Amino acid sequence: MYYILYPLLYVLSLLPFRVLYIISNFFSYLAYRVFKYRRAVVEHNLALAFAHKSLQQRNVIAKQFYTNLIDTFMESLKFISISKRALLKRSTGEFDLINDLIAQGKNVHLMACHQFNWEYANLLYALKLTKPFVGVYMPISNKALDAIFYNFRCKYGTILISAADFKSKMHTVFNNQYLLGLAADQNPGNPQYAYWMHFMGQPTPFVTGPAKGAVRNNTAVVMVGFHKVKRGYYHFTTELLTADAAAATPQQITLLYKNALEKIIHQDPANYLWSHRRWKYTYNQAYGPMLD
Repeated sequence: MYYILYPLLYVLSLLPFRVLYIISNFFSYLAYRVFKYRRAVVEHNLALAFAHKSLQQRNVIAKQFYTNLIDTFMESLKFISISKRALLKRSTGEFDLINDLIAQGKNVHLMACHQFNWEYANLLYALKLTKPFVGVYMPISNKALDAIFYNFRCKYGTILISAADFKSKMHTVFNNQYLLGLAADQNPGNPQYAYWMHFMGQPTPFVTGPAKGAVRNNTAVVMVGFHKVKRGYYHFTTELLTADAAAATPQQITLLYKNALEKIIHQDPANYLWSHRRWKYTYNQAYGPMLD
């Protein structure tokens, strides 16, 4: 399957961006209007997160979200053949903070979230940081497609470890100085063992692992934000949450992350992955007190 799929996708990746965006417009229309892909989930999430906005305003966000979602897939195809020059032309970022922490000998947790387009960030950070970073990822169910994405994500030196393999391989990561990239807005497997906070006005469980690992290893923690400048162009920001995680508690670090995440979402609401069920769990007092 790989040897059939790869040549096809490679040829598609050679199309100019303007052509890919014409295709994206068509499929985003189908996803939103015709097939209504996870539309009920998107609209429910937006109604919870932006109850102060009118239905018309939320619909504008939803339509732009579907464009961003399909754009991300089309742009990801482009990465199969994109040149380094084209990548650097279309993506910029703030790297001095992280590189300074590396120079100080610190380990760093890069806390990100599900924003578009994370594929640009993966390649750009690999080029601009003075040390390769380790990314924890969820494999694609189609093995051929997973191999294609894995190869272009690693092309500039990023070290990828699947979430299923991380526990067995993390000792190899932590033996030396490291940068660890984490999407810390995942839903926890068990809400009873999560940190519960008000996120976008809603009681929300946050995974505990990223902050606990930061405290245990006394890493610096940096929030990475994604900003869509215009179609096909992105800028990535950094914010230091703490230089010495051991001086804080995991709950405090998670709260800092949550606050930074809310700020990022409010700046560009349509650039967040609203199609995943961020509020699939209901808060129960047996889970413990809210932490904010």
